[in-house]
Amino acid sequence: MTNSDLSAEITRSLFNTAREYVESFDVYGSKKSFEWQQTEHTNPVIFEGEKVNHVTVPDYAHLLPEGIRQFTTKGVYDLEENEHLSFKQGSGHGGSHPHLAHEFVMSIIENRDPFPNAPQSANWTSIGILAHESAMEGGIKKCLPDF
Repeated sequence: MTNSDLSAEITRSLFNTAREYVESFDVYGSKKSFEWQQTEHTNPVIFEGEKVNHVTVPDYAHLLPEGIRQFTTKGVYDLEENEHLSFKQGSGHGGSHPHLAHEFVMSIIENRDPFPNAPQSANWTSIGILAHESAMEGGIKKCLPDF
């Protein structure tokens, strides 16, 4: 988002908070902003100034091979004894896991870099690791390595 009018916030709260489980992202721009739903059984919101629109995030299962389409809306942990809110909300991260797995397999078959590739994945993952390290060290600033 460098050199743009966008900002973003990523939230992950799994336990020890007075709220339900949440993994979400919000994106703020000068013309529109997007906020992930705050509670289960609600929808994300798009803001256009004072105008508020609750939206349904589309399911892009149709872009996947038939055999894995079902896993964008449910996972292998949907049985009651294995129930966890992250899986009830989709098969992990809004149904993205089948898309990521398919992309990875296709990149091998097509002999190309996947998206995300190794440097992008390291960059995205290190943000969480650095945030945790910063919190454990009293909030000191941590610099993101150049991958």
